Parts: sequence; C-alpha cells; structure tokens
Amino acid sequence: MKKLNIVDLFSGAGGMSLGFAKSGLSPCLAFDFWEKAVNIYNQNFDHPAHVLDLSDVSNSISTILSNTKRVDIIIGGPPCQDFSFAGKRTEGERANLTKNFAEIVTAIRPTYFVMENVDRAYKSKAFQEAVKLFKDSGYGLTIEILDASLCGTPQKRKRMFCIGQIGAQDNFIQLALLSGLSQNPMTVRDYLGNELGVEYYYRHPRNYSRRAIFSIDEPAPTVRGVNRPVPPNYKGHQGDAGDYRSARPLTTLERARIQTFPKCFKWTGTKTDLEQMIGNAVPVDLASYVASSLKSHIKSEL
Repeated sequence: MKKLNIVDLFSGAGGMSLGFAKSGLSPCLAFDFWEKAVNIYNQNFDHPAHVLDLSDVSNSISTILSNTKRVDIIIGGPPCQDFSFAGKRTEGERANLTKNFAEIVTAIRPTYFVMENVDRAYKSKAFQEAVKLFKDSGYGLTIEILDASLCGTPQKRKRMFCIGQIGAQDNFIQLALLSGLSQNPMTVRDYLGNELGVEYYYRHPRNYSRRAIFSIDEPAPTVRGVNRPVPPNYKGHQGDAGDYRSARPLTTLERARIQTFPKCFKWTGTKTDLEQMIGNAVPVDLASYVASSLKSHIKSEL
C-alpha cells in the first residue's frame, strides 16, 4: 500500500494522530488553533503541527495546500463543547466548526475523511449541514457511535465517527467497524494492571446525585477537562464503588493514561491547560481502532 498523506485538523495534543500512527496510517501534517496544544504536539511527533484558525475556511484551505502537495485523508475532531452534556447548551457558536470541517474537506476532496464528535452531535443542525455538504460532494458516509470501552480503551466514552469516501456507498465501512468490537468492556485494571496503585479513585461528579467513586475493575467514566480533589463536604453516594475516604482523584498523567496516551508521551505546561488538553483528546486506542478498520478497508479495495 502506498504511503498516504494524512492531515489532522483540530489536532489538539495529538490523540487522533497518535492513534492513526499506531495503526500504520501516520499523519504528515496537523493544525489547531490552540498554540499550547500545538507545542505539545510538536514535542511528540516528527511531522509538524501549525497554529491555524480553522473557522477561516478559505485561509485554511490555502494554508493546508501550501504545506502539502497531496491530501489523501483528512481526520479531525472539531471542538464539541457546544454539543456536550456538560451544561445546558446543546448547540452554540463552536458547533459551526463541524460545518467548517466539512467545508474544508469538500474543497480539498481527499479520498477519505474521518470526523469524530460527541454522540449527541448526531442530531445537531451543524452536523446535518455537514452531512449535506459531504453527500453533495459525492462522499459515501458511514456514521457510527462507538463505545471506547469496546474498542480497546478503559473508558466508558461514547463518540460519533463520520467516515467518508468519495464515490462509495453509504455504510461502506460499517461491517469492519462493528465486527471488531469487544464483547466485554475494557476495565482500568485490564489496561493498566495495578499501575495506579489504588483499587478505587475519585472522579468529580457534575452534581451530587451522581456517584463519584469508581473501581479499577470497571471502565473509567469519560475523562473530562476538569479534575478536582475530593471536597471536604463529600459524604459518599449509594452508588459509589468503594469508601470515599480511601479514594483519591487521578493525577493529570494518570488521566492521560486512561486516555491511552503512552507513558513516554511528553506533557509540558500548566496543570489546568494539560487537564483540558487531555479531556479534549480523542483516546489514542479508540482512534487506532477506527484507523485500523479504515486501513483494512483501503487494503481490500486495492
């Protein structure tokens, strides 16, 4: 199989890029608006990442094409806070970045693209507009919501993937995506063994009607962009997996491990920034699962 030129948009610290590289589909170029995330990316990859405002579609298209002669695959996860369950917003200004991603893809016309977002983005106006752009440009689409814990990741994190190929039938890669799913969710112990040195840990709930203590013998809840200590007024919850008095929150680097970043990945910067980058990232092994399915499909077409 010839080397494919892959560009990562909204790359963040590089979770999606690293997952694709792990499967043998290595990106050659990446772009993100957050300079601190781009700096982390450039410490960990041999190819460059650049700071770029991807909401400026025309400038983004010209910048991408001036940095690479050919684009075979575009991957990316447009920021999804305006679709997420954290807060009451269902669709805000940043949701437009999903449409911007589609505008860039349909202008450059790579053979394939992979877009990741939160599961509830599926019903959004911005995503439906993006789908129309893709379809009008001749892309066949496979849209699936995947549970990361069934894709080699010790985390109960549901994410939507929209995968396109020019000239393909819809659902062209559905069988490959679904046939490899694990029968059992991956637990933290499955992935990390006793690396954390604890049996139970604290994850700050969005409200106190939810539990906060989790066992390493279950998948972790979704890693978010915030990480708080056990508050002094926390009195436990009937759903807690263990005694809150013996639990601690995970460290920043432990949270990166739950996101399946390798131990050797270099993280530099403030704790607040790193927590945000880690929470925003596509889990490496979830990206690798999707990339492996795409690679198998590409090989079968050859």
